[in-house]
Amino acid sequence: MLESATPQVSVSVHWFKLFILMLYIVKYSGPFGFIKPWTAVRDSETFSQQFLTPSIVEGMEKKLFPELLLDLGKIQKIKRHRLNYAGLNNQQERTWSKGLVTKTVGKSKFRLPELSILKRGILLEPHLYLAFTTLQDAQAALEQHICLCRNEDVLLPEELLAISEEGFDEISGFELHFRQPNEGFKVGQNRFAEGESMFGEMRVYGNPIRQPKQF
Repeated sequence: MLESATPQVSVSVHWFKLFILMLYIVKYSGPFGFIKPWTAVRDSETFSQQFLTPSIVEGMEKKLFPELLLDLGKIQKIKRHRLNYAGLNNQQERTWSKGLVTKTVGKSKFRLPELSILKRGILLEPHLYLAFTTLQDAQAALEQHICLCRNEDVLLPEELLAISEEGFDEISGFELHFRQPNEGFKVGQNRFAEGESMFGEMRVYGNPIRQPKQF
């Protein structure tokens, strides 16, 4: 497993709100990241979406807390999240298509998938904030890296903050609030729950598109 350098820990507590539920926030950052749209298998061009689906959040949680690997279809420790970034960059990717073509090599014929090219959007300088209700869970997350959707798109922990839920809502970014079918729009199929449909309500806080190198 990739090990990161010890991040700087900065704990800032709003003392006058100790009677309110406190959240322990771990901030992750990296040079780039990719979130695969759930329709990517059918789209000729794919763009990185601005929100994390329930299955993406659950996948991150199971990476951070492997003791939860067998408890499928539940998000137990990550209570909130927030994602902002500095821009999008479209890149080309070579991939295998579903269609098969016949290749002749000597006297033998083979049916192989055909190679194709698609464009995908990369988040530039993403900042991801994961919120926990216990300091112990946040400290465990602070010692690990995460990936948004691809193993090579690594985000490293930067700092730990302790703030109220009202304070968390002041962090700029996108957040998908997970909902029931009659309360939100469909965001994909949950690979942890036998392909069950997932739904959510998109919330935008502040200005989620940062200037490069801006906090």
